Amino acid sequence: MTREQPTSPTGRRERAVDVLVVGAGPAGLALASRLAATGEAGVEVVDREDEPGGVPRHCLHTGFGTRDLRRPMAGPAYALHWADAAVRAGATLRTGVTVTGWSDGPLTDLATGQPTGPLAVDVTSPAGLERITARAVVLATGARERPRSARLVPGTRPTGVFTTGELQRTVRLHSRPVGRRALVVGAESVSYSAVRTLREAGVEVVAMVTELPHHQVSPATALDARLRHGVPLLVGTRVGELLGRGRLSGVGLRRADGRSTTVACDTVVFTGDWIPDHELARLGGVTLDRGTRGPAVDGAFRTDRAGVFAVGNLLHGIEPAGTAAREGLLAAAPVLRRLPAGTAPATRVPVQVEAPLRWITPSRLDPADPSVATGGFILRTESRLAPWSSLVVSRAGSELHRQRLVLGATPNRTLRLSATWTTRVRAEDRDAGPVTVSVEH
Repeated sequence: MTREQPTSPTGRRERAVDVLVVGAGPAGLALASRLAATGEAGVEVVDREDEPGGVPRHCLHTGFGTRDLRRPMAGPAYALHWADAAVRAGATLRTGVTVTGWSDGPLTDLATGQPTGPLAVDVTSPAGLERITARAVVLATGARERPRSARLVPGTRPTGVFTTGELQRTVRLHSRPVGRRALVVGAESVSYSAVRTLREAGVEVVAMVTELPHHQVSPATALDARLRHGVPLLVGTRVGELLGRGRLSGVGLRRADGRSTTVACDTVVFTGDWIPDHELARLGGVTLDRGTRGPAVDGAFRTDRAGVFAVGNLLHGIEPAGTAAREGLLAAAPVLRRLPAGTAPATRVPVQVEAPLRWITPSRLDPADPSVATGGFILRTESRLAPWSSLVVSRAGSELHRQRLVLGATPNRTLRLSATWTTRVRAEDRDAGPVTVSVEH
């Protein structure tokens, strides 16, 4: 339930809720819908955007909901589905609300070194300043693409430079023109989504470029772009420089063999290279995973700050909206189960990867409750893995699990690992060290 208190002497309104969800994308809304439907906790979802739904509301193409809802729909309809589900279940949904920070900062227990203290956040909205205290806070703030500046691409600073999100907002939300000839940087799923958006806006896509030696999508998707739409793919190629004064006039490209060329265009879209939107987690003293740069969580989506959970693409860069929604649904039970005590796990075993694997999430395991990792593990690889390679899970030299990769694996595409082995990690083996996932060819 929601409890409102008199306005504080500072003019800030103070309120209390059972569960506060920060982020109204598929993960946050799915969690709120299932949690509120139990009737055992009052749930409030806040989001800084003016409309709920997250990234899907910018994506007009179909294909959303094919697994979690068993029927395909366009992005805006998918976003509306989860927003309606949350509200129908009884959750309070507030948009245009920005969480500015934790009101009391991450207090520290001197005995354990763990962050403690009240779960209270300060927010601002058109209604003014508020302080919201919650028994549990679920972070579902998603991920964002690194802009040109963060990628350290040299050259001038002309207009006509976008990320995929900026492109979709410009074209689909504001109906503004973006240019006539575009270059797309990247060759993963979101890159081909950018190509579709550009073509819908009447923009010619002169090429796609990737530093990798191959695209990172299904062969059908790549063939459709190259053969039906005439978009060439330049592999082993990176952006060397942006050209133009005022407006972009071209992009300098450098090939892996040292050759250089210039492509004339007035628009460039940088796609992929995702980073979790982890600022609020960091301000709250939540430990970040070195690989994903999102919060380090266990199979119950618990961070190491008591009462704070994290779900969705905040944990692992970008995954399909259906994956984020399923994580939200899975997290509802652990949130409800831990609500009375609000405690963090006493012991967490690190789960780490060896090259060429890049990262894994969840990256922690609670030996006292390993079975909660029902959603399994998500991994990414730095290089292509050959068919029939194996993922090998081990601890202290003892093999716990082996999983064949019949089709191999590709960078920037989802790789999944079963969680059936987690019950073999025993709490009493305190000196056994971390669990390690490696690749065997």
